[in-house]
Amino acid sequence: MAKIERFEDLDIWQQARKITKTIYTACRQGEFLRDFGLRDHFQRAAVSIMSNIAEGFERGTNKEFIQFLYIAKGSAGEVRSQLYIALDLGYIGQDAFNSLNLDLLSISKQLSGFITYLQSSSLKGRKR
Repeated sequence: MAKIERFEDLDIWQQARKITKTIYTACRQGEFLRDFGLRDHFQRAAVSIMSNIAEGFERGTNKEFIQFLYIAKGSAGEVRSQLYIALDLGYIGQDAFNSLNLDLLSISKQLSGFITYLQSSSLKGRKR
């Protein structure tokens, strides 16, 4: 297993980055362009997932990292909720919804698994 030295090395951060790009692309389409409130909130919540993973990693202790991973997980739930709004308003189609929803569910599960791993790690509370 390769050593993780930067947050960019984390698969979970890379996946969050892809989800964010997909959401930004979706928000450039049709009626979504004119719904400033939902569009901006949707984008900010997606950015929050990857940003909190990065910020937690940079904090230096597992305790703080775990705290930010929980925030990232909450943001993933927020994006999923907003995804339903986008579907219900016809801003995205069912296929796009299904794909993004699966990606968001996957990242939520991975965040939970990562949190569990860090909580049981012998490095708990130590600087990386």
